[in-house]
Amino acid sequence: MTEDNNYREGLDVLAEHYREIITLLGEDPEREGLLKTPMRVAKAMQVLTRGYYQDPKKVLTDALFEEKYNQMVIVKDIDFYSMCEHHMLPFYGKAHVAYIPNGRITGLSKIARVVDIFSHRLQVQERLTQQIKDCINETLRPLGVMVVIEARHMCMQMRGVERQNSITTTSDFCGAFNQAKTREEFMNLIRG
Repeated sequence: MTEDNNYREGLDVLAEHYREIITLLGEDPEREGLLKTPMRVAKAMQVLTRGYYQDPKKVLTDALFEEKYNQMVIVKDIDFYSMCEHHMLPFYGKAHVAYIPNGRITGLSKIARVVDIFSHRLQVQERLTQQIKDCINETLRPLGVMVVIEARHMCMQMRGVERQNSITTTSDFCGAFNQAKTREEFMNLIRG
């Protein structure tokens, strides 16, 4: 991070690259409306990729508690925004996360923070789903974890196939969620 703000080193270099991109797109970066755009975009990109500099496992272990509860814990409808690594366009939606504790629980907000950290990296939805599941599984060592993500992809809506109403759903699970009955219970609970 730089001394006087929350932005990382390299911000000025990043802004210069965006200035060049604006020129290559056929615009004049000296035009009044574009004068501050390179720096604005550089700052935005650092915010949108802040997850590279955060440790999701530490987030979970900072609020770890011994607890004998061994039923499903679900945090659903976690809003997220991410950037598609293929086109660097946003995709966004909701994540639903469940785990079955095995003697330890974490603060509920920490589950949402894990989603936030991984979504603030260049991503594909499939990897995002798996990373969230793996992080919770490796850190909490629960009896099982399941993650379902539903998202809209601007790379499908603004370019390419240009389909406005399509939603992509991905899931990943392990442990007790390998049983169809447990997965079905989770799906019924998130559909409410």
